[in-house]
Formats: sequence, structure tokens, C-alpha cells
Amino acid sequence: MADETKTSELPERITVLARDFTPAAMEFHRRNMSEKGYRMEGQIVQRKFQMIEGMGAPKDLFEGELFYAVTFVRKNIGS
Repeated sequence: MADETKTSELPERITVLARDFTPAAMEFHRRNMSEKGYRMEGQIVQRKFQMIEGMGAPKDLFEGELFYAVTFVRKNIGS
């Protein structure tokens, strides 16, 4: 029961950003994400990040630099 409580307190999704592909790809294994109840969602691809505040135009985050993004989702979410 204690393990279930711990799992339910974890975020549903965690997204990790990396400048290079390899660190992003290795993060799943490095942090033992499967043992923590996560699976990888989608592909590891480069993305540009922007933020919208209110009704204004989106503004680049990280000065428009592209980052590889990998998202981990709890196994019991979105299945």
C-alpha cells in the first residue's frame, strides 16, 4: 500500500530537455524510470519551445534554441 501512495504522488508526465540526443535517450535508463512506473511517450525529437501569456503572441523560450525532448508518462495514465 505504501508503494501505491508513493506512485500516486508522482507527476503524471515528466519531460526532460537535452541539447544532444544521447543524454535524452539515456535518461530513461539512468533514472530507472521503468522501476518508478513510467514509460517513454512518443519519440525523442528536437523541439522549439514557446510561451504564451494571456492573448499575446508566443515568445521563444531558451532564446529559440532547439532541444531534444523526451516525455515519460506514468504507465497507468493514458493507456
